[in-house]
Amino acid sequence: MLIKFAIQDFLDDREFKNLSSTTIQTYKDILGQFQQYCSENEILNVQDITTNICKKYLLHCQRLGNNATTTNSKLQRIKAFLNYMIECEVIEKNPATKIQRAKEDVRIDVFSDYHIKQMLNYYRRIKQREKAFYAYRDYSIIVILTGTGLRLSEMCSLKWTDIDFQNKSLSVFGKNRRRETIPITEKVVNELATYKVFCEQHFGVTNEYIFTNRENKQLTANAVKNVFKRLSKIMNFRDVRLSAHTFRHTFCQKCIQSGMSTFAVQRLMRHSSIAVTERYAAMWGNDLKEQNDKYNPLNNMDI
Repeated sequence: MLIKFAIQDFLDDREFKNLSSTTIQTYKDILGQFQQYCSENEILNVQDITTNICKKYLLHCQRLGNNATTTNSKLQRIKAFLNYMIECEVIEKNPATKIQRAKEDVRIDVFSDYHIKQMLNYYRRIKQREKAFYAYRDYSIIVILTGTGLRLSEMCSLKWTDIDFQNKSLSVFGKNRRRETIPITEKVVNELATYKVFCEQHFGVTNEYIFTNRENKQLTANAVKNVFKRLSKIMNFRDVRLSAHTFRHTFCQKCIQSGMSTFAVQRLMRHSSIAVTERYAAMWGNDLKEQNDKYNPLNNMDI
């Protein structure tokens, strides 16, 4: 079976299984690059893909500047494609199965309280001085991302009907293609309520989506990325990457370091597997000495 036709068959299967358009596009991009590399090396059929050609492709990606995380992501998707070929009885074994993941740098960017306060203070000053719409909106975006750990796509898809102000909860259509309800704090509720009043006064009528552009149309993920690019130049943080996902990591870190249970963190982050949450917990868990000082059985004994 020709690789290019096999890839299209695989993408159709992913779409049938209701994967998100973003996930499908990622598969399309990565497998398209893999197919091009195979073609340049005169590998046209799925049956001719070997372990060696997979390794050479990943090495080629590394030489082009791909880091370990990106390389591992490509390996994961190639393995998924070839596993599907086994299901379709095109091949008997997955030639990429025995290829080990590259060792990744485990450092993950998170914001300190200082970073978040600096960003909020910047927009707060503009709100007071200029009453600009973007300042109110971007201030609210930072509060929501910091206080909920939402993914960028989830935040952009939020509608006012997703917010239960009375019961302090938020309904989100997550990465796993399921709608889930998570609790939100009083501060998040108050910020959303204040922002809603401002939007009503500014536009005269609110859009169904919470976050919009100056024309009161739904804000796209790319637009938010551009907001953070501009903010990054202004803040000039040298020790952390300013992105929506950094807010998500920060939320996760704060929850773990505050002593929240791994199960509760998993529910709030909506990780598909608790193993993902446990990796974060192992990275950001409270210091052993600090835990011992706090919970040692001798603490409350008069000796």
